[in-house]
Formats: sequence, structure tokens, C-alpha cells
Amino acid sequence: MTRRVIWIVLDSVGCGEAPDADKFDDVGSDTIGHILKEMPDTELPTMKSIGLYAIDGTSFNDGVTDGLIGCYGKARERSVGKDTTTGHWEMIGIHTATPFPTYPDGFPDEIMDAFVKETGCGGYLCNKPASGVAVINEYGDEHMKTGYPIVYTSADSVFQIAASEEKVGVEKLYEWCEIARRILVGKHGVGRVIARPFVTAAEGENKYVRTANRHDYALLPQDDNVLMHLKEKGVNVAAVGKIVDIFKGSGISVSVHTSSNDDGMAKTLEYMQEYDSGLIFTNLVDFDMVYGHRRDVKGYRDGLVAYDKWLGELIPNLKDEDIIIMNADHGCDPTYKGTDHTREFIPVLMYGKGLRQGVNLGTCDTFADIGKTVEEYLTGSVKPGDTIGESFLDRIL
Repeated sequence: MTRRVIWIVLDSVGCGEAPDADKFDDVGSDTIGHILKEMPDTELPTMKSIGLYAIDGTSFNDGVTDGLIGCYGKARERSVGKDTTTGHWEMIGIHTATPFPTYPDGFPDEIMDAFVKETGCGGYLCNKPASGVAVINEYGDEHMKTGYPIVYTSADSVFQIAASEEKVGVEKLYEWCEIARRILVGKHGVGRVIARPFVTAAEGENKYVRTANRHDYALLPQDDNVLMHLKEKGVNVAAVGKIVDIFKGSGISVSVHTSSNDDGMAKTLEYMQEYDSGLIFTNLVDFDMVYGHRRDVKGYRDGLVAYDKWLGELIPNLKDEDIIIMNADHGCDPTYKGTDHTREFIPVLMYGKGLRQGVNLGTCDTFADIGKTVEEYLTGSVKPGDTIGESFLDRIL
């Protein structure tokens, strides 16, 4: 079978508050809608041609459905959360009914004492929710004097460790993160431990800047998931960006890390040249990490425009049996209050030369419907088990 799927996660590109947004204090959030409202000159012709502006119930629906070349809709999240791990895991059929633990008051002494003892780091700085760019500039000088790691969290279930590449080194930081990951299990099993290396800036308003050597340490997902089903059927899964970290390698055949959206798109093209079948699974993180959390509306818009241009150049070169799928994992409205993710619907856009055109998918009840569709397309069936979601392949082929 020469079928191939290019599955691209536009990290945090939500399309309007979810029905349960009130439970997450996110009523009124609308990542795409608010960006387009604030920057009405934005043009996304390729995604528009697939059906972005025709998605039901969005603030940016223009009512035009004639001439659309793709399949379009949106999906709601069944799992309890609005973070990277929960969203991605649901895409491959894993329902997270109990949210990962969060620490709005910082991590308890039992965690931090064990961390200091097992790492031998001598102490730590911060230990509270913080913005990543701000926290390294607030504690950077003290860190350079003491070498103590800067430990912080957010509204998400994350244990983040920032350290200078010059003072501590990347390998030592990774070692600290691996130790933290071993500690943070059971009731303290956070979704991710994240290494956040930084260096002294050559110039600019901030004295310290983060580097591209970020690394995520996730929990291992259950074995019954779409990626493992593909592996069992001998389907190659090539992961681009932080995908391999989010799933802790589960079901991944080959992987490559990336430094930016542009790098992620370039690496996706490289894998497309190398693998003519199977799944190429990409995460474009800049939308979330660089623009969403930093509330950079213009940067977010420019990132969408750049992606749309790349997509327009890619589509004519797709093979007859290729399908490209685009969706988000949560929202991160850069116009909304705070700096955290937002509980939103996610857009679902699909194109392939062999797909029906102008198919309105409506609203999927779970992100997992996307993964099940991928599984059926690449293997010819959907493996029964504990995974959630239903394939909609019969509607688009």
C-alpha cells in the first residue's frame, strides 16, 4: 500500500470557545477569530480554499461553500484538559478522564526536596507559575551566580526547568529533567517535564533568551493507541518536532526535532522525499510557544500566513494517494487574558487528490475521530480496543 498521510498539528490554533469553556475560565476565547478581527487584512488563501472560513459556528465563517477543494470541520475535546499532552493523546484515541495535576502555588516540599537531593543541584529558584521569557530574566542573574535551576510551572501540568547553557550546560539540564521525570509519578504525575535552556543575549531588551534546545519528557501513553496500531501493521511513522517527546516514542519509527515552524515545514518536506508511504506526523510549535503564550498577535498572524504560503506550494506536489490533515491540539488566544492555553474547538482541514471536495464534516465529538480516520486509511481497518473515536473515512473518500 502506497498511501501516505501528512498530519500537521498547528499547535494552539483554536477556532472558538468550547461548550465547556466556562469550566476552564475561557469563555470568549477564539484564537483564529480574534486574530482575524484584530488584523482584518490577513489573507489565508490556501486554507480558505480547503474550507477554513466555511467551518460551522465559527466567528470567521464567511458563508461561502462553492468551489472548496477540501474537507473541513471542527472537533471538540472529550478529555479533561487544554494542554499539549491531553490534546495530542486524544488525537490517537486516548481519553484522559482525570486531568493531570497542576500546581498554581508551586510544587510541594516533598517534590522539591527530592529533586534537590537526587540531582545534587544544591537548591532552586522560583517554584511558582511563570512566563518562560519573563522568568529567566527575573532569575537569570541569580542563576548565573549560584547555578541553581529555575523551576516553574503554568496553568498546564508541567514541571519546567530553565538553566543557562553557559553556566550549567544542556546535558546537565537534561539529566536534571530525567531525574524530575522519575520523581513526578503517581499523584504528582505531571503531563510533561520540560527542559528550557537559555543563553545570554547579544542584544535586545532581554538579557537572557531561550534556545532551540528545548526537550520534553512526557509520560508513556497506554499501548492501545493509533500510533501503536500503525506500528503493529508495519506502517512507518515519521515524527517531526516535539511529537516524539509527547508520545515518549510510542509507535514512532523515526523522528527529528525542530527549532521553529520554518524548520518543521522543511523537515516535513525532507521526510516526504524519504518516505513515500505511511504517516508523517508534524507539530508546528511556534504558534503556541512563540506567539500564543507571548500574546504576539502580529507574530501569530504572520506565522499563519507563512504556513498558508508553504501549504499552497506543497499541495500541487502531493501524490495521488496522499492526504494532508491539519488541526490544532487546543487554543492559545493571543488576545485573551493571561498567558495560558484556552479551551476551544479545533479546526479540522483535509485535502487529497482522491478525497471528495467540499465535504462539511460538521463537529467531531472528539479529537480521536481524526486519528481513527488516519488509522483506517493507512491500514484498511480500525483495530478494536479501548481507544475512543470513530473514523469518518467513508464520508471523505
